[in-house]
Amino acid sequence: MSHRPGSGLAAVSTALLAMSRHLEVRDVLKTIVASARELLDAEYAALGVPDDHGGFSQFVVDGVSDAQWKAIGPLPRQHGILAAMLRDAKTERLADVREDPRFEGWPSAHPDMSDFLGLPIKDGDETIGALFLANKRCPKPDGGCGFTVEDEELLSILAQHAAIALTNARLYERSRELTIAEERSRLAHELHDAVSQKLFSLRLTAQAAAALVDRDPARAKGELQQVAELAAEAADELRAAVVELRPAALDEDGLVNTLRTQIQVLDRAHTARVTFDSRGVRALPAAQEEAMLRVAQEALHNALRHSGADEVDVVLVRRGQGAVLTVTDNGKGFEPRTVRRAGRHLGLVSMRDRASGVGGELTVESAPGKGTTIEMEVPGG
Repeated sequence: MSHRPGSGLAAVSTALLAMSRHLEVRDVLKTIVASARELLDAEYAALGVPDDHGGFSQFVVDGVSDAQWKAIGPLPRQHGILAAMLRDAKTERLADVREDPRFEGWPSAHPDMSDFLGLPIKDGDETIGALFLANKRCPKPDGGCGFTVEDEELLSILAQHAAIALTNARLYERSRELTIAEERSRLAHELHDAVSQKLFSLRLTAQAAAALVDRDPARAKGELQQVAELAAEAADELRAAVVELRPAALDEDGLVNTLRTQIQVLDRAHTARVTFDSRGVRALPAAQEEAMLRVAQEALHNALRHSGADEVDVVLVRRGQGAVLTVTDNGKGFEPRTVRRAGRHLGLVSMRDRASGVGGELTVESAPGKGTTIEMEVPGG
C-alpha cells in the first residue's frame, strides 16, 4: 500500500494522529477539514458546527483563500443539503450537487462545485457537526468521475474519530473554564480579605479621629491623614479587583506576564512578601504553560495559606528548550514522607500529575522549620 495522502489506511492513520495533537476546538476543526480534504484528494472541504438558531456556531473551510472567503460573505444557514444532512443524520454522495432538487444556490463569489460528499459527525445520537467535500481531483472523462463508495467509507472512519477528537476538545475547554472560574473565586476571596482589612482599619482610625477632634486637634489631624491614606489603599485594592478578576489571559499574555500579574495581586492581598523573577523564558507549548501556571498557583496557595511564611519567591528560568519554575517559601515546612503517610498531600499529587501529564517533572524539598521549595521542569517544544 502506498503511503501518500489519499492511499487508504496509511492516510487515515496520518489524519488521526494529526487530530490527536490538538486540544483547542478551533485547531481540531481545522485539522479535521485539512485531513479530510487531503485524504480524499478533494478541491474543497468544510466543517460546520450547528447552533440552535438555524445557523452555524463555527464553520471551517479548506481550499478557499482568505480573500475568497471574505468575498463569499456571512456564514451559511442550515438550508438545502446541509440542513438535510443535519436533520436526517445520513451521508449524501452526489455526482453533481447543482442538479439535486434541494440545491438552493450559493453566493456569487462562492467557488463552483459539482461532485459532493457530505456526512454528519455524531456523538451518540447527537449530531455535532457536518463534514463535506467537493470536486474530487481526478480525470473526468464524460463526467464519469466523482467520490466513490471507498471514499465514503474512509470519510466515515475519519468522521467517527473526528467526533471523539471534537468531544475531547470541548471537554478540555470546559475543564479550563472551570479551572479559571475556580481560580477567580480564590483570587476574589483573597482580594476581599485585603480590602476588608483596609476598610476595618479605616473605620477604627476615623473613630479615633472623631474622638480627638475636640480635645487634641493636632492628633486628630494626624488620624485624618491616616484615614486618607487608608482610603487610597482601599481604592487601589478595589481597582485591582476589577482589573485582575478577568479570566486568566494565558493565551494572550503568555506565562510570564500572567504569573507576574497574579503574583502582584497576591503580594498586595497578603502580609507575606511575594516576589517574581523571570529570565530568558521563551514561549512553551500551550499545555506546558497551562500546567506550569496551575502548579505555581497551587504552590502559592499552600505557601500563603498553610506555611506561615512571610516571604515567598517565584522564579521562572529557561533551561534548554524548556523552563524551570521554582516556588520557595520560608515557612514552617513539613516532612514529605509523614505527609504522604497521613494522607495529607497539600495538592502535591495534583501538581505531580500536572507535571507528568506534559512530560515534565516535579520535585519537592521541605523539612520542619526549613521552609519548602517546589520545582517543576518542562521540556519545551
